[in-house]
Amino acid sequence: MNASEPVIPVPVPDPGTAGPPCAYAALRTEHPVVKAQLDNGETGWLLSRYADTRAALADPRLIRPLLSAWPPRQGADAPPPCLPTFLEMRGAHHERVRRAVLPLFGRKRLGFMAPRIRAMAEELIDTMAAGAQDSTADLIPAYVDPLPLRVLCATVGLPYEDRDIYVPHTLTLLSAAGLPMEEVLAALYALQSYATELIGRKEKEEPAEEGDRGDYIRLLLAESRSPGSGLTREDVVSFVVTMLMAGYKTNIQHTANALLTLLTHPEQLRALRDAPERTEAAVEELLRHVPLMNAINILVAEEDFTLHGQRIRAGDAVLPVIASANRDPATFTDPDRLDLTRSPNAHTAFGHGPHACTGAHLTRLQLDIVIRVLLEKLPGIELAEPPETLPWDESTPLRAPARLPVRW
Repeated sequence: MNASEPVIPVPVPDPGTAGPPCAYAALRTEHPVVKAQLDNGETGWLLSRYADTRAALADPRLIRPLLSAWPPRQGADAPPPCLPTFLEMRGAHHERVRRAVLPLFGRKRLGFMAPRIRAMAEELIDTMAAGAQDSTADLIPAYVDPLPLRVLCATVGLPYEDRDIYVPHTLTLLSAAGLPMEEVLAALYALQSYATELIGRKEKEEPAEEGDRGDYIRLLLAESRSPGSGLTREDVVSFVVTMLMAGYKTNIQHTANALLTLLTHPEQLRALRDAPERTEAAVEELLRHVPLMNAINILVAEEDFTLHGQRIRAGDAVLPVIASANRDPATFTDPDRLDLTRSPNAHTAFGHGPHACTGAHLTRLQLDIVIRVLLEKLPGIELAEPPETLPWDESTPLRAPARLPVRW
């Protein structure tokens, strides 16, 4: 990068908020492509507009580097390469793996999970209500924290009883921007080792059959043994790591923020309670309005090109910001306003292009059921404390309330 270019810090949300940072509004207008410095001291070109972000996520000139390969280190300092997650796979390899995995997460195929998720959600709410004093409880430990992991385990085939092994490594990886690279890579290699050991256990079980539902690990292992499938055992290891990194804590944090957003818009919450058929549209608006992922997406340019007058050179990092793109007034009318009936709503919460989130439908389904069950079981639910007094978990870029006290 040109040393004369001004460098700004990557904007961060105000304390006690999920974001996106207010600073992005000025950047979209005045500096849509600007050099920014990350917490680890590296710099990249920050993209804040919807059109630029969407295009970058699908641009073949921009590739997501392996976590072990960025920032680049040479010689003896270079760490051993890690397996790629689905976001980092490229070319024919990525197409082959995506072709095997994507049908498992289609809306129709995931229909079998709806009653399972509903049963889990109802059990958690009933348990919370039964143990509550004065019809008051904290939604975070009772509802928001346990549900996403149970859903992920029931769908993917992760052993819930192993959570004390894989959850700490997952949390470390989600905090990568603020941790030493050695600690991050140690967590990644440990997670890969766990996934490899788990697959070894699964291989000793009865093989999954085509008509089976759930335990996607076993289904993919069966696919990898099929002649000509092109899917390898290492690809199944990558699947486990990808699901843990993308499908666990992100859903917890986004669910907490989505419920807080609804509870601080009581008129819209009541309207949703009275017309539950609107929940699907409400989920899309919550995905747009509340950042699903505050962490910065890091892409690396493979060739030189120019964007909005800025020369981006091969090897430069490019940082498309989804949280900013989803508040771009060039795409969304009155973008900072929560409108649970907004339509159309072409948000980029799940990315765009070949690497768009594989588990998007599962995330939608889960949030839809979380909201419906909560309003069915506790129709008079409201915040039990002023929102400005709530403590926040800001240990990862995702950011979410650490407590969500409610009464009904």
